[in-house]
Amino acid sequence: MTRFLIDADAAVYAMDPDRHHEVTARIAKCAPGEIAISAVSFAEVVYGTAAGKPPPSAILDAFVAAIPIVDFDEAAAREYARLPFRRARFDRLLAAHALSIGATIITNNEADFADVPGLTLENWTLPL
Repeated sequence: MTRFLIDADAAVYAMDPDRHHEVTARIAKCAPGEIAISAVSFAEVVYGTAAGKPPPSAILDAFVAAIPIVDFDEAAAREYARLPFRRARFDRLLAAHALSIGATIITNNEADFADVPGLTLENWTLPL
């Protein structure tokens, strides 16, 4: 069962282990399937890669081979409709997805989600 959904920023950090040891170390402690990336966050990362931003395609491919992509489904779409409006649509879609499956979001951008009731966040870029 998926306990954690990794946000785009934290996923990019995880794909740069030379700079963000904390994120990769925490991911390594997770059991298979315990952490996933929402199709929403994957879209955000793959868009950046296509635009020439990190991570390179090969590293992104290796990441999603190890961290499964979870589809944004009807339950997530219905949860999205209940959230307070904000312009950061990727963040809102991810929040809805996490709420719909009962997952915690791993992010370095906690303020982006602060007004979402009932959402659980963890910042894995910080040392334990």
